[in-house]
Amino acid sequence: MAEPHTGLIRDEISEKIIGIAADLAREEGAHRVNVRKIITRLGVTNRVFYNRFKNCDEVLRIVYSRAVVQTREAIVPDFSDRESFVRFCLDAAEQVLVSTYDMKMQFSRYVFEHDSLTEENRLWWKEHIIRNYEYARAKGYVREADTDALCYAIWCFCRGYYADIASRGLEKADAVRYFRFGFGCLLNGILTPDSHLEETEENQA
Repeated sequence: MAEPHTGLIRDEISEKIIGIAADLAREEGAHRVNVRKIITRLGVTNRVFYNRFKNCDEVLRIVYSRAVVQTREAIVPDFSDRESFVRFCLDAAEQVLVSTYDMKMQFSRYVFEHDSLTEENRLWWKEHIIRNYEYARAKGYVREADTDALCYAIWCFCRGYYADIASRGLEKADAVRYFRFGFGCLLNGILTPDSHLEETEENQA
């Protein structure tokens, strides 16, 4: 069927095009994906592609946006006390790192050339960080903080970290180890003394 106002078709072939673009991004990096490679792999003509998408950039935006949504959906809050809350924060941050590691390797150049893609994502994470912070604040797990500054600090730490591991090609195991240490330091900065991360790790030992 054609999308309203655009006349472009959205059908099973559209999904195959998106899937092939995702495969090519994984194999070669998003910056190397182009219409010729997509239609060659699918075995169709330019017309088939352009009846469905304006350009390759539109397809890559869909691929990236779906990957972002999948990362978000994988984070399920699961905590009932001080220790489990602290553990959730660190483990969730690591989970995001692991799930986006390959994506960032594929999309590192693309995302930073299309910075508008990050704004909706930033606002989504801000909303959820504030929600969890307010829960923890009410329970006495964290100190009083400027939530705008807190969200921005977390966003910059994570985004800068992801950009650096992509540019350096850091091994995943090292990336996770360094990230847990750095994010743990950041987390301890807002936790109350009774909630400090090293205490929770001792309790788990």
